[in-house]
Amino acid sequence: MDTTHSELDRAATPHAATPAVSPAYSQSKEAVLACHQVDPDKGLASEEVEQRRLIAGSNEIEQAKPTSVLTLIVRQFVSPVIWLLIAAAVIAAVFAEYTDAFAIAVVIILNAAIGFVTEYKARRSMEAIRTLGQTRSRVLRDGSFRTLASRELVPGDIVALTAGNLVPADIRIVSMTSLQASEAALTGESVPVEKHLAAVASDAAIGDRSSMLFKGTAVTRGDCTGVVTATGMQTEIGHITRLMMAAPDSQTPLEKQLQSLGGQLLWLTIALCVLISSIGMLAGRDVFLMIHAGIALAVAAIPEGLPIVATVALAGGMWRMAQRNALVERMAAVETLGSTTVIFTDKTGTLTENRLVAAEVYVPDGRHRLPLQQERDAKLPTSLRNLLEAGALCNHAELSPGTTPGEDSGDPLEIALLQAARDHGIDSAALSSDWPQMAERPFDSKIKLMTSAHRGPDGVFRLASKGAPERIIDAAGFSTGSDGSAQPLTHAAREEWRERALEMATSGLRVLAIAGSIGGQADIDELGDLILLGLVGFRDPPRSDVPEAILACQQAGIRVVMVTGDHVATASAISNQVGIHSNGRAAGIDGTRLDDLFAAGSDGQEEIHLSNVFARVTPEHKLRLVERMQQAGEIVAMTGDGVNDAPALRQADIGVAMGKRGTDVAREAADIVLLDDSFPTIVDAIAQGRVIFDNIRRFVVYLLSCNLSEVLVVALAILLGLPLALLPLQILFLNLVTDVFPAFALAAGKGDPNILKRPPRPPSELLIGTRQWALIVRHGLTITAVTLAALAIAERGYGLSAHDATTISFLTIAFAQLFHVFNMRNLGTPLLNNDVTRNPWVWGSLAVCIALLLIAVYVPPIAAVLQLKAPTLSAWLTILSLALVPIAIGRIAEIWPWDPFIKTTVVKLR
Repeated sequence: MDTTHSELDRAATPHAATPAVSPAYSQSKEAVLACHQVDPDKGLASEEVEQRRLIAGSNEIEQAKPTSVLTLIVRQFVSPVIWLLIAAAVIAAVFAEYTDAFAIAVVIILNAAIGFVTEYKARRSMEAIRTLGQTRSRVLRDGSFRTLASRELVPGDIVALTAGNLVPADIRIVSMTSLQASEAALTGESVPVEKHLAAVASDAAIGDRSSMLFKGTAVTRGDCTGVVTATGMQTEIGHITRLMMAAPDSQTPLEKQLQSLGGQLLWLTIALCVLISSIGMLAGRDVFLMIHAGIALAVAAIPEGLPIVATVALAGGMWRMAQRNALVERMAAVETLGSTTVIFTDKTGTLTENRLVAAEVYVPDGRHRLPLQQERDAKLPTSLRNLLEAGALCNHAELSPGTTPGEDSGDPLEIALLQAARDHGIDSAALSSDWPQMAERPFDSKIKLMTSAHRGPDGVFRLASKGAPERIIDAAGFSTGSDGSAQPLTHAAREEWRERALEMATSGLRVLAIAGSIGGQADIDELGDLILLGLVGFRDPPRSDVPEAILACQQAGIRVVMVTGDHVATASAISNQVGIHSNGRAAGIDGTRLDDLFAAGSDGQEEIHLSNVFARVTPEHKLRLVERMQQAGEIVAMTGDGVNDAPALRQADIGVAMGKRGTDVAREAADIVLLDDSFPTIVDAIAQGRVIFDNIRRFVVYLLSCNLSEVLVVALAILLGLPLALLPLQILFLNLVTDVFPAFALAAGKGDPNILKRPPRPPSELLIGTRQWALIVRHGLTITAVTLAALAIAERGYGLSAHDATTISFLTIAFAQLFHVFNMRNLGTPLLNNDVTRNPWVWGSLAVCIALLLIAVYVPPIAAVLQLKAPTLSAWLTILSLALVPIAIGRIAEIWPWDPFIKTTVVKLR
């Protein structure tokens, strides 16, 4: 990526006559200002801004071109099932079967409408999420600062930034005070980076370009002014976005299998229609009747409800996930989550709370965990009070009046110090008022400390200093004795303090030393009189709900792997706290060791697979880890929030981006966005993915067994020379009523409560395999048999005409299919108390279907269209008795010892 910077800088330069000969970060600030022809004290003139905007464009990151409404509509008709229905409607219309043609057209339009509305809502939700990144900036224009929308910036603008501001463009720093920036969104490094005015080498890595601020990062301390060197797609974040926009999307396994199933049904239906109609014609039957029969077969063979129910099942899962703070960009991605075998998760903000807290202190009387556990009215130990007060005085952060951490401002370490003081009854605002600051020596990366001088009551001076332990321990001249008096800091004492600092760092804490003094001179450059007050250890605490979520993953056979830019010690400490280091996995591996393992090829594969913690990793490491796991046959979910995570998010089978702290680029590359940035939400999504696959398999078996029975009833009637037992419009009514409503109910099932205690489903496992087809055939044959039996009883037992007998066969197959829904229960569950009978949607669907069937029979206009006649009471008894037979056969098949193959088949429905 570095090789493109000269081109990017030239593109961002407003005048082609004065191109930049080297990147802005490698030039002096004066050279950059001259290149962009701007006065740092006046800024650009409004007229010049407009000219430059014409060249550079708007300061916005392009999003992948959204799918147009027209494309969304057309997409709903790209399905073999829909194509066959369209063909059936056209044939029906050609032969003047306008009622049939109209009814089939209604089915097609209804399916398209449901699919369109679902996908359109998902698209609008993602657009709403993307608006989170819009910001405003203080810009110097026409000699005065004004606040403008960041998208209006152009190269050459002078921008002022202070702690807490998001960086609106790529900026070369012109002036600064104690400037630090968090570049985690770009580099993955969680520790804020020190910034400087001096130019750096032209081949410096992006994390080493200390003279620059980059779009999408944030200022964490200090303030600065700078000149905009690149905007929009010419920025670093824009360059990565362009790469991501070029990457194609791929279908999920479920999408492929549903498409394949539709194709198989298409060719099977065509072959069946041609075969049966041809046999009938060769047997001398009426050509028009055979064409009518062909249409009936086509309608019977196609599960019209399949596209609708599949869409609604996925949409239902998507909506349930949205209620749990997971926004799904592609519905079918939910199903892939159900097959996940490995989750690569970031540490900061996903497993942890994304805020630093003062967790431990080491003071002369020992090491203590914070907050200190003591009696309500107990006096705070003097050693701890002195330490916390010094940390609160030598501080630029501000705490919000309330208790919401997100409203605090300043450096995270300084915020944590103020919060620790507040937790122990120290009012930092009152303390600063009593000890107003007189002078300050700002933090500098070279000296690694900060010192402030304060004047208190009666003119007493007070010094406070904080910084790197090695620097403060070496600089301070005294420590506190057991009696509270100041004692010279001996060489042995310094070694003891260094050992304690190392001990705290090894346990995963970020350590800061604090010194101070009261009385004497207010000389911030003379630290020899300072008293070493103690050490403070900071950590980003784990989320309270993460250990339980990780345990759920392990029980579900899912491996959780931490990938982080932090040190191995910090990563290992957090992993132990949340339960990632279990099952005998090896200790953490850092980036350097990971490079060696990658270079070793297959020899390094075993060690990679034994570790659940990878620290100090780069974006390239993340991408290669995903690729290695996929090559080993794993289904990988990868979490990420920064621009640097985008390649790995796109490569993973499921990319999961953070909604709160995630960049637009990460969200664009991901399949799912976590609105709460919480790991347990991923676990909920995985469970939902498994439920969706189970439900889809369940209702597909149900729909295909119902459709098979309809095909067999029509086909056997033709082959045996009997009148059509079902007419095309009656079949369409069955497919839209007795098939679809129960299928909807099965799709809405909540699933097995123990679903996360099962191992992941192999990605190669078919939605409908040999065992499922066997089950479909058995149920289809059973329903066919009772339907033909009803037809025979009606004609021979009741002496009904062929036309009137069709009503009996229609109602028998309708009620048999309705009751057949109870065969979709889990194996071994009681007939009257199982996951199907406990599903309220099932009972609701049965009530609706029965009501619609009664309306179809007893409302004259509808009965006339469907060619139905109200049956007698004895006929109703025959219908209902025969309709219950498939349930009995299903129950017998579960317990019959000679049917192990079908029993195994039923297990696969679980």
